[in-house]
Amino acid sequence: MKPVGKPGKTGSLMAVEVALARLLEMADASKIREHERLPLAQVQGRVLAADLVSTLDLPPWPNSAMDGYALNLADWTGQPLVVSQKIFAGQAPEPLKPGTCARIFTGAPVPAGADCVEMQENAEVQADERVRFTETMNPGQNIRPQGQETTVGELILPVGTRLGAIEQGLAASLGCAELDVVRKVRVAVLSTGDELIEPGLALGPGQIYNSNRVLLCSWLQRLGCEVIDAGILPDDLATTRARLGELKDVDLILSTGGVSVGEADFLGIALREEGELTLWKLAIKPGKPLTFGHFRGVPVIGLPGNPASTLVTFALLARPYLLRRQGVKEVEPLKFQVPAGFVWPKAGNRREYLRGRLENGRAIIYGNQSSGVLRSAAWADGLVEVLEDRTLIEGDWVSFIPLSEVLS
Repeated sequence: MKPVGKPGKTGSLMAVEVALARLLEMADASKIREHERLPLAQVQGRVLAADLVSTLDLPPWPNSAMDGYALNLADWTGQPLVVSQKIFAGQAPEPLKPGTCARIFTGAPVPAGADCVEMQENAEVQADERVRFTETMNPGQNIRPQGQETTVGELILPVGTRLGAIEQGLAASLGCAELDVVRKVRVAVLSTGDELIEPGLALGPGQIYNSNRVLLCSWLQRLGCEVIDAGILPDDLATTRARLGELKDVDLILSTGGVSVGEADFLGIALREEGELTLWKLAIKPGKPLTFGHFRGVPVIGLPGNPASTLVTFALLARPYLLRRQGVKEVEPLKFQVPAGFVWPKAGNRREYLRGRLENGRAIIYGNQSSGVLRSAAWADGLVEVLEDRTLIEGDWVSFIPLSEVLS
């Protein structure tokens, strides 16, 4: 396998991994401390605020892993055994009578005195209803021991676990009807630019429909955030300052556009004049003008305005920041190596994330990688990472990040 390569030089631009480390450091310093107790059915996508510790053994008693017959091997001499009781799941059995076996079903408690369960496929019921066993058996066979999955006092899910269907099911198996979760992160979403107009309205000269805010609001909801739709900011510094100042009771202001060095990029100007800029100008493509700072103490992430740039920078930088604010430890998406099914002849000085998908085990990329083409992401099922100063020929190994890893 060929190496994926090492990060190259980025000049005055901040490397992606450096930017992410700084964002996570700042997220750690401002974690959400408030939490709430919710019914188990309402915790999907939320973050556990307290360790989940088992209060019972699971299973609470030895039970059968098969439909079959429970017996004590010391009582079996090779002769057929009388069936002394029948045990269904949910029943409390009597102790096993010596020299007999018990008909038992999957999940049913194993009776005291039995040390083996033989599956019904290896048993023959004779005319006198005694049971003959046809295979060699061993102690403990087909018995799930008490506490096989959990024991009392055992840590099951640590604080900071993001709860999904599996975690909800595990909590339910322990009898939990409610869980303590971190309160939702309150995120104000706004877009900047006189050229933007809401879907459903008629386009005027030089106008485009605002896709970024719809994309981000939907994405944030899937992440379990409380979304405050702050609308569109016009290209006006005074209005920008006033609107930002209104967003006081939020944990993050998330904007798109207006963060580069153009004359109409008033969000960046407002942050420089009435707040602070902690990082900007990253060695990433698309997404170079991403900005992080504070406006009157409120954290602000300014994403680039081009749709593909918004998608990439939110997925790889803003999303991990938001998860860490809630106490999630592992916030970076899974990525794995696959052979490239394309040629990349020109090395760049920025880390590139190409919209691509897997076909026949190889990564192929969308033909138009412009940062303004959101359709490339709808076609793709992942991001193909091309490191700085790297060219590729078909078959070279590249890192692939599935979109399913970052969209929720």
